[in-house]
Amino acid sequence: MIHQEIISSTVDYVKSELIRAEGGHDWWHIERVWKLSKTILTAEEGNQLVVELGALLHDIADSKFHGGDEQIGPQKAKEFLESISVDKKTVDHVVKIIENISFKGGNESQLFTSQELNIVQDADRLDAIGAIGIARAFNYGGFKNRALYNPEIPPKLDMSKEEYKKSTAPTINHFYEKLLLLKNRMNTSTGRKLAESRHQYMEKFLEEFYAEWKGKQ
Repeated sequence: MIHQEIISSTVDYVKSELIRAEGGHDWWHIERVWKLSKTILTAEEGNQLVVELGALLHDIADSKFHGGDEQIGPQKAKEFLESISVDKKTVDHVVKIIENISFKGGNESQLFTSQELNIVQDADRLDAIGAIGIARAFNYGGFKNRALYNPEIPPKLDMSKEEYKKSTAPTINHFYEKLLLLKNRMNTSTGRKLAESRHQYMEKFLEEFYAEWKGKQ
């Protein structure tokens, strides 16, 4: 199976698997990360097939929608790629991308790295910030019935991986616990450039949010 046929089959598979997904982690999130990955790849070195498959399959079964199980996604991706006869080296690399792409809280170290993971991770993080990142954060907060903001519950910046996964804090806290940290965690020079304006947009949003919350405008 040639590159384009592999990608086409993968797109069809992901669309079918995520047809009922939460709005911030649905096919459209995957498509944006896929496009951003290809944009970054045009300016960085990397294996295009691995990057595209990693982007397309990175959230095929996000652990937060599967009881915290971090093995379902990598396993589903592996089984699918093997079913369409993708070579073992590519399959193993894509699985490692899926296993290591997620932000898991401030104290969690990443056990695997590659240029392809760097690219897909940057693309995924870019989709978590800026205007779309704000929309996704509040969509997920609504999905989990979380408060928009509670000034009596401050952000917690030193959470362990387990604390981060179990957090039920207001959505505004998520900006400080993750979203505002991502600009400085980009792996590639292209990712860092793209993150700058999105980060500034979030800072302006927060200024407006607090001013309105306090009844000042």
